[in-house]
Amino acid sequence: MEGAHALTSPLGRITISSDAIARIVGETALECYGVVGMVARGPVKGPVRRLLGRDRTTEGVAVGREGGAVTIELHVVVEYGLNLAEVASSVRNRVAYEVERLTGLPVGSVEVHIDDVRRSA
Repeated sequence: MEGAHALTSPLGRITISSDAIARIVGETALECYGVVGMVARGPVKGPVRRLLGRDRTTEGVAVGREGGAVTIELHVVVEYGLNLAEVASSVRNRVAYEVERLTGLPVGSVEVHIDDVRRSA
């Protein structure tokens, strides 16, 4: 299975797709204080990045592997007026915790990219 992360036990092997992990990351990030939304990773198409709908948050997440650990990169938009470093730290910690809790896979790194700041509606 391409892009899968595996856990092995005496009873067999469990594979978890990168898409499933990306969905966990997206949902968790949107629940974090200060995160207004997520944007697609990659080059900007036009003068303004559009917020991704809740059903498309995986487009703002890249999941990889390094050694035996999961690596995560995500692109968020943060509410204007908040301390960006604190929001990013909170997102990083919460995402790592939830991915490890829900999958049992170790998380090696979480890179949070703040691509924009906006006033919440």
